[in-house]
Amino acid sequence: MVGYRYLGNSGFKISEITLGNWVTHGSQVGDDAAIATVHAALDAGITTFDTADAYANGAAETVLGKALEGQRRESLEIFTKVYFPTGPGGANDTGLSRKHIMDSINGSLKRLGTDYVDLYQAHRFDYETPLEETFQAFADVVRQGKALYIGVSEWTAEQLREGHALAKQLGIQLISNQPQYSMLWRVIEGKVVPTSEELGISQIVWSPMAQGVLSGKYLPGQPVPEGSRATDEKSGANFIKRFLNDDTLEAVQRLKPIADGAGLTMPQLAIAWVLQNPNIAAALVGASRPEQLADTVKASGVTLDADTLAAIDEALGDAVFSDPENTYDVSPKKRLV
Repeated sequence: MVGYRYLGNSGFKISEITLGNWVTHGSQVGDDAAIATVHAALDAGITTFDTADAYANGAAETVLGKALEGQRRESLEIFTKVYFPTGPGGANDTGLSRKHIMDSINGSLKRLGTDYVDLYQAHRFDYETPLEETFQAFADVVRQGKALYIGVSEWTAEQLREGHALAKQLGIQLISNQPQYSMLWRVIEGKVVPTSEELGISQIVWSPMAQGVLSGKYLPGQPVPEGSRATDEKSGANFIKRFLNDDTLEAVQRLKPIADGAGLTMPQLAIAWVLQNPNIAAALVGASRPEQLADTVKASGVTLDADTLAAIDEALGDAVFSDPENTYDVSPKKRLV
């Protein structure tokens, strides 16, 4: 079964493998398959589910709500996010203004079919809204009982520090950040992780398999597989491009004997690797079919020894992105419309 970890400096536990539905529910995968995948996750011991109002313009939340219908609410941890454009894309249908936050939490709860979410996250940093306004709105959402905790996604070390201070002043808890993190993309290690450890903030990491590249299915010198994420503009094709070069793909192939030696599949090795970092509370995984989760969950509880970790670093070499300056390029400087 899947293990649990505390989220930030709180008493709140989440499953260390968490199911996300960014590119699947409401778009890439039909509702029946999506619901079957959520049920398979529950059967495997995953109780934590992450979504966002912008995923498939609300449809992903609706599908997740249907899939969790009839489950004991107290036994689930449901996360959603706010920032990106939703609805018809009006002037206030985006960002972290008080208006958009208040409208968005109500819409998310309705679609999810629940009275509250366990974690409400700022999907990006909003450079066009005063941070005080954003956190006052978050504090009201918490006090209204619509969210239990507050998190953010892809914030820099400085933004985390400022947000944490405001949250403390307002009597609420900022306990998590949701960045991209994998063997190949380690940009949070330089600044974000040390700051988070100091402040009591955990990471819930997305793309622990580098958009599927760490599965080993993308081969150097070969066309990308038909129907893979690299061919689907809706499914993160833009994110995977940085890894689709022969040098990186050759480095990834060097991980195969390491995985074999550890008795793991390539996906299990990738997920187990991110979970070795004590600041990581959970690895966010996606699945388009229920059977994919049977392999994934076996990464829970795996300990990689020092020799294995060193072998991974040697195999990947210069293919690793580790410059902390990359953390400053994620949030748009202007709101998207």
